[in-house]
Amino acid sequence: MLALAAVAAIAVHLLLRLGLGIAGWPAEAPLIAVTLVAGVPLTIDVVKGAIAARGGADLLAAVSIITAVALGEWLVATIIVLMLSGGEALEEAASKRASATLDALARRSPTVAHRLRGDTAAAGFDDIHVDEVAVGDLLLVLPHELCPVDGEVLAGRGAMDESYLTGEPYIIPKSAGSEVISGAVNGEAALTVRAGRTAGDSRYAQIVGVLKEAEENRPPMRRLADRMGAWYTLVAVGLGLIGWLISGEASRFLAVVVIATPCPLLIGVPVAIIGAISLSARSGIIIKNPAMLEDVGRVRTVVFDKTGTLTYGRPALTGLAVAEGVDADAALAAAAAVEGYSRHPLARAVVEAAEERGLAIPEVGDVAERPGRGLAGTAGGHAVHLTNRAGLAELDPAGAAALPERGAGLESVLVLDGRYAATMTFTDEPRGSAREFIAHLPRHHRVSRTMILSGDGEAEVARLAGQVGIDEVHGSMSPENKLAVVRDLEATGPCLFLGDGINDAPAMTAASAGVAFGATSDVTMEAADAVVLDSSLERLDDLLHIGSRMRRIALQSVLGGMGLSMIGMLLAVVGLLTPLMGAIAQELIDILAILNAARVAMVRGQLGDFDAPAEAD
Repeated sequence: MLALAAVAAIAVHLLLRLGLGIAGWPAEAPLIAVTLVAGVPLTIDVVKGAIAARGGADLLAAVSIITAVALGEWLVATIIVLMLSGGEALEEAASKRASATLDALARRSPTVAHRLRGDTAAAGFDDIHVDEVAVGDLLLVLPHELCPVDGEVLAGRGAMDESYLTGEPYIIPKSAGSEVISGAVNGEAALTVRAGRTAGDSRYAQIVGVLKEAEENRPPMRRLADRMGAWYTLVAVGLGLIGWLISGEASRFLAVVVIATPCPLLIGVPVAIIGAISLSARSGIIIKNPAMLEDVGRVRTVVFDKTGTLTYGRPALTGLAVAEGVDADAALAAAAAVEGYSRHPLARAVVEAAEERGLAIPEVGDVAERPGRGLAGTAGGHAVHLTNRAGLAELDPAGAAALPERGAGLESVLVLDGRYAATMTFTDEPRGSAREFIAHLPRHHRVSRTMILSGDGEAEVARLAGQVGIDEVHGSMSPENKLAVVRDLEATGPCLFLGDGINDAPAMTAASAGVAFGATSDVTMEAADAVVLDSSLERLDDLLHIGSRMRRIALQSVLGGMGLSMIGMLLAVVGLLTPLMGAIAQELIDILAILNAARVAMVRGQLGDFDAPAEAD
């Protein structure tokens, strides 16, 4: 409101003075009103901040307001009010990201559960608040509503959309024995679910809690203007006092402070940021938090989530080795029948492979999926179990002993009727540009450290890292683990985190530059500082160049303007510059700083220097 009032007052003043030829106090009345109404509380706030040791460019701006009022330079005073209030408005808007992210989660959080009165849906149900659900309660999840808690399907056959939580476009079939997670959207069939966790212990609530904790403990970001303005303020005030002492005239102090007014700091940086936001939009990048643009060009550590960022997120079945006497098509069809009820990324690959071969999928019975124990069910009259090597050792020790050594890629073992039947291997191919982009980072962006944080197993993450040229990997990472690693990295300097799912939101929040690949969910977009809409590493390169360009040009405006102001201050100290001359000179310096900062958005041709090879469709 203060910034808008300052703009209106300046517009009315210029209209009266330049358009209607009215001079004197009638033309200055709007400026005087805004300066007194807005400038006084702003000055008080800045002084309080200085007492709390947070003084920077804003402190000199407050001194300049007082000085301008003393000189009767109401236009100058109003411009400073505009810059000061505008900067605070931008900071306030950025700080609201925490509540916006949590609000997005809250809007999407389940609130009502339908608790059955008996053992079946026929007995009816009572609507209760989700916090009243106890472990073991039987719940009815109606069509198209949110699953209230984590649990297991007891009756019904349908599907749930879990893409909001996983970041992957999965519509997962559900039948008796299938696991369900809170926050997933039920399909068209009602399901009876036994609650496995309370609402407060559900995975959805855990992610909300981690994200809230990350937001509340976000380290404060010092603006460029604050970092540079602190010493500049001391120099300006010191020179002003020297001029006053050697001449005995207070006007020398006023002249020094007026020419020192930090408008290049207060104007140049915001103008450069606005230009960077516009340039980013033209490149398909949404800037959610403008403050990140001051840091993205300085990052020396880039952290990647694996699936969907460095890879296409589409694992494919690349190998099927069957035991002696087992038909490969029959084994694949049985596996696909049961995998159709799993949300695991490999499940879709099995189903797609069976569909490509045109296999008939047998009838499926009860399906159960237990973490660490694999997927079990019945298909075509056979007991089907999909597990890993450790699970096979329990089910069929003789079959486990005969397995060949494990190769590269992901692996799943098929057991039919208690006997080893087949080993399926999968690969999630890296993006065609991934290796070139990783090599590009240190050469063109001075990135000294790259890392992968993934929920996938360590071996698979290491395999991908070797393919793309990353040495540091961390597999089997939960959202809490990712958050902890990013916080440790931030302690040594700003880092960039690139992810694409809600499970990446806490780490995005903690990073100086949290970047989301694609608009996968409103929570991911709110948590991220920037969103790359077309999920391209080439666009990420553009973002890094935009940040570097913005910072470079902003520094030119700031340092150039401050350098000219320093010359003016020295002239004012020795009496060669009057307060009025200083005010005029400062306006000219401001114009130069603004024109230079506006160059940020003036880019012709290709923005970045990373030429990505053609990517697979």
